[in-house]
Amino acid sequence: MDAYTRLVYARRKPIIGRLAYYLLKLLGVELPLAVPVGEGFELVHGGFGVVVHSKAQIGRRVKIYPGVTLGRADIYRPAERSRFEGIVIEDDVILCPGAKVLCKEGVLRVGHGSVIGANAVLLQSTGENEIWAGMPAQCVGQRHE
Repeated sequence: MDAYTRLVYARRKPIIGRLAYYLLKLLGVELPLAVPVGEGFELVHGGFGVVVHSKAQIGRRVKIYPGVTLGRADIYRPAERSRFEGIVIEDDVILCPGAKVLCKEGVLRVGHGSVIGANAVLLQSTGENEIWAGMPAQCVGQRHE
């Protein structure tokens, strides 16, 4: 387990959690204390530029590359008027460099085993083991194990 991943898990510890959170921020990773992260999580290449909304959930064995954003698509609205409820990243998902997962209303789910391609802008939920790419992202294939 690398130092970045250790800091991600240390966020949940009572005494050093806040320190780990601020160290991650200094290293360019915005991952709020409220965001649950499953086992086997990996910030590939340190995850510089990763920004995660506090209403996100991250499953097991998820890989997040640098420049990934998980957040609201309606940031022009005050938060209290937003219909955004959250983002769920299910198990075994890969979020490639620069991918943006943006939700306008309800909960956006990235299905088990899906891959969101480099610089893709995902605005809708995915199925399982799908590969999404483009702006806006579209399903371009299936992931075969």
